[in-house]
Amino acid sequence: MKSKSKRSLRIFGVLLVTLLITLALFYFSSINYKYYPLQVDKSKFPGISSNEQIDALAEALVDSMSLDEKIGQLYGNTMFSAPKLAINLIIQKRFPHVYVGRNDRLNIPPWVLSDGPRGVRVMDRLIDGVTNFPVAMARGASWDTDLERRVNEVIAIEMRANGANYAATPCINLLRHPGWGRAQETYGEDPWLLGEFGVAAVQGIQKHNVMACPKHFALNSIENSRHVIDVQLSERALREVYLPHFRKTLMKGKSASLMSAYNSVNGAFCSNNKYLLNDILREEWGFEGFVSSDWFYGTTDGIASIKAGLDVEMPFQQMYANKVIGDGIKEGLISESDVDKIVKRSLKTRLKYAFATDEMTYGLEQVGSQEHIDLARETAQKSMVLIKNEQVLPFNKKSGKTIAVIGRLANLLNTGDRGSSNAKAKHIVTPYEGLVNYHKKRGNTLVLYDGKNPKEAAKIAESADDVILVVGFTFEDEGEYMVSASKMEKSADAGKPIGDKGSGGDRENLSLRPIDEKLIHSVAKANDNVVIVYVGGSAIDMNAWENEAKAILFAWYAGMEGGNALANILYGDVNPSGKLPFSIARNDSDYPLFTPYAHKVTYGYYHGYTLFEKENIEVAWPFGHGLSYTQFEYSDIQLENENISLKDTLRLSVLVQNTGKMAGEEVVQLYVGFSNSKVDRPVKLLRDFKKLSIQSGETKELLLKVAVDDLAWYDPAIKKWVVDQMEYELFVGGSSDSKNLLTARFFVGQRND
Repeated sequence: MKSKSKRSLRIFGVLLVTLLITLALFYFSSINYKYYPLQVDKSKFPGISSNEQIDALAEALVDSMSLDEKIGQLYGNTMFSAPKLAINLIIQKRFPHVYVGRNDRLNIPPWVLSDGPRGVRVMDRLIDGVTNFPVAMARGASWDTDLERRVNEVIAIEMRANGANYAATPCINLLRHPGWGRAQETYGEDPWLLGEFGVAAVQGIQKHNVMACPKHFALNSIENSRHVIDVQLSERALREVYLPHFRKTLMKGKSASLMSAYNSVNGAFCSNNKYLLNDILREEWGFEGFVSSDWFYGTTDGIASIKAGLDVEMPFQQMYANKVIGDGIKEGLISESDVDKIVKRSLKTRLKYAFATDEMTYGLEQVGSQEHIDLARETAQKSMVLIKNEQVLPFNKKSGKTIAVIGRLANLLNTGDRGSSNAKAKHIVTPYEGLVNYHKKRGNTLVLYDGKNPKEAAKIAESADDVILVVGFTFEDEGEYMVSASKMEKSADAGKPIGDKGSGGDRENLSLRPIDEKLIHSVAKANDNVVIVYVGGSAIDMNAWENEAKAILFAWYAGMEGGNALANILYGDVNPSGKLPFSIARNDSDYPLFTPYAHKVTYGYYHGYTLFEKENIEVAWPFGHGLSYTQFEYSDIQLENENISLKDTLRLSVLVQNTGKMAGEEVVQLYVGFSNSKVDRPVKLLRDFKKLSIQSGETKELLLKVAVDDLAWYDPAIKKWVVDQMEYELFVGGSSDSKNLLTARFFVGQRND
């Protein structure tokens, strides 16, 4: 008996050791996986250089593929690679390379996707961090498209250095309600602003042979129920409100790709919505790039998706399984030529990037370089919005001061949500650390308090010269929320997800946390020299404390250099120039209905400033609002021609003078009014904007323009865009607030008088 027991133990020991060795080898291979080149070996394809030749090559390559090889081009990886993703994400804290579409027999290189709204997500094993920029909403608040182009150039450079060439950015979904959990990933509430920033982002990314992939097409503006919700809307709302920024980003920006959304639209999931993916996107707009699905459960029906025009399923083969497609062909549901069509479409696009000549060499030494870090700080500075300032800011720069920095977020590493947009920063400067850096040469004393006790916070504030109270949110309050469709209740009513809600997701309450509001009440009474610094991704309800705060600064999730940028703003080394990329309602009930767990929702024609103006609803702070440490005056609006044809462009000029004592940047905004329209139109719409720098006492003339086509509305009856021949209003100024806008009028078409 003893010998049998010993033998059993030896067998168990051998099996255990074998298992451990196998697991160790598997773990080692998962984190030390092979890297593949993303560029074409041109020696394998001599004489191929022009786009026409690349298109012909793509046709020939697909024609020479077996059906299995064609299907191999339709998805990221097989499900067998899932452990590699999990091990790297959970244990190594980095996002691995997912190689898509590699075919060694035909010498076709793969492509690699990296998220990138605020920095590179995919990381080489030899580095420990990348440049982390302020979130997209902050950059939208800069109203600076040249800055956005430069930011995305840096992101593209670091993607190439990290071995990626496909950017899942920009996110250009419209901010319909501030509670949306992923609001921080987009640029604001206005389609025109979104489109201009989308174009700038795509151009910056693709300059370095990285394929841009704007997302999520379309109407993805609710997070918690994104996998199941059906968005219902009218044709005019779809065309005029929710799609214009996609069209501009894709067509003007010449984007290589596009990502579909999880949700359904008017009853059909976006991944197999033929009306969106084929009829509008390709037949009407003429988009020639390829469409990839959103990750994990982004497709619901493989056959329907192929027929609708979804080109690639990411990141794993699920609905685009060999058997599903093979059986679909045998049963006549699809044909092999349907598969050929989508493979050729994606291959034609990505081979152009694989053949392209780079304008520079991309190395890991560029990742997080000082130049890139400086740009992150500049971006944070130009993004911060001074909401309110009753002679508090800028703080003076005297020595011998005591500065109180209060709040649970004051010294927290807090750059935004921790979902797909999370980028691991090389370093993060917190608000407190930035202020310490600023004051260490001035001999000032910094006092940090986490704000757990409002009374104690008030005592600290009483004895301080300057008080910086940092309030707001973290990834726990808002951001991407991963919940599978199987975890959602299927009731007809708006339900709740089964189980406890995790971090992130939509905000169901627009107020600050109670502890933050208590702090504001206590600290604001204790000292007149208090600034409330808000950290977050969207609008908040400030009614409970707004009147008590003499200075309010929206600092957003400000990236790796946010603390240094904040100090420069607070002490006047940099003049704030950000403007709100959304309206802030006076009452939460003034926003459109928002239920994060809804299974069906109707998106109306109006939201944001168009809703508030149409319904004559008073807002707390208007779209485009933002203060400066100087003052700007507008005058002398001049139209080149007050009567233009249906194919013309309106051109005008305006004078802007800096009447204050400090140089500054101003965002000049142009709106067009439609009061004479015979159909329902907004009171006014943003149609141009420019950010310009003006010295103290200087006056600058600024040229603005509006193409007549951009005045059109969509007529569902005739399925065409229509420009009304009538008199339009022009509004020019520093925000959407009509009280402070210059006005003029112009006529489109032929007058009858």
